[in-house]
Amino acid sequence: MLAALLKETELQRDYLKNEPVETVYFGGGTPSLLTIEDLKLQLEKLSEVFDISTDAEITLEANPDDIDDDKLTGWKKTGINRLSIGVQSFFEEDLLWMNRAHSAQQAIGNLQLASKQFDNITIDLIYGHPLLTNEKWRQNVEQVISLNIPHISCYALTVEPKTPLQKLILEKKKENIQQEKQADHFLLLMQWLQDAGYEHYEISNFSKPGFRSRHNTSYWQGKNYLGLGPSAHSYDGKTRQWNISNNTTYIKSLSKNEIPFEKEILTPVQQLNEYIMTSLRTKEGLNLERVRSSAFGPDSHRDQSQDLEIRSQKFIKEGKMLLRENKLILTKEGKLFADGIAAELFIDPV
Repeated sequence: MLAALLKETELQRDYLKNEPVETVYFGGGTPSLLTIEDLKLQLEKLSEVFDISTDAEITLEANPDDIDDDKLTGWKKTGINRLSIGVQSFFEEDLLWMNRAHSAQQAIGNLQLASKQFDNITIDLIYGHPLLTNEKWRQNVEQVISLNIPHISCYALTVEPKTPLQKLILEKKKENIQQEKQADHFLLLMQWLQDAGYEHYEISNFSKPGFRSRHNTSYWQGKNYLGLGPSAHSYDGKTRQWNISNNTTYIKSLSKNEIPFEKEILTPVQQLNEYIMTSLRTKEGLNLERVRSSAFGPDSHRDQSQDLEIRSQKFIKEGKMLLRENKLILTKEGKLFADGIAAELFIDPV
């Protein structure tokens, strides 16, 4: 797998057209299982092939049970300067319910350990599941604040089709998700973290000043990016491509100097709708001037910004959206309905 990754890195040399690389993210699996030497080899290859900025944000995803002093020291020496740690909960019964391998004590202890070597740490928490009361949710958030973690990503539990969780729910062996509870947890979360000095800069993301995720922010801003490895996605502003998910096929293809991927060309309207969806999730909101400047190609020649402004009036009257300095910004209540609001504002193809 590592040899295939290194080969794909080489073959994708021209994808970013010599743009400086501002962020590197090891994730989408469990990269903390890689040896220090494996990570070093990949980073050296990236630096050889691409122009990595001297102040690049380089993130590694890690499970709490993968962390120890030696690994932390090794990660830092290779150039990793940010950790993303999948905690999910600080309660043992919740972790068992979610089939997580680590314990609550491991999560707390290894976060304290990681904080001795890394200033820039983010953790994930899950809310809205049946075992999580408002009081337990408050204690989870307070634990993050007390550990002085500068960034937190919080996600409502979703039940994906054809998963073991869905099967258990259908068999009445586990309680189903309640949307009202998820909404309550989200509203409480926004208030607690605001009071603690965190900036709510994207629907699911909160940070202390200066600790926004530069990597994820680049997605929401529509910047170009390159993904390497099975299932990895890439975007160059006008096309999107994704690698095959099968590990064996991926490795075999790269051994023949072939990248196994599919590709789609995005129309200007599709690009605009993606901008509507991603920008509404951010604190800065949807910039009508950007839409007006025809940044989305020749198909956007008619004034889509005026159309968006007219159709947004419904949500402004409902208190779900503000129009401020030519930008459409969701209110706290509006953030509960972000996906639905975006869908209603989508532009229909001509």
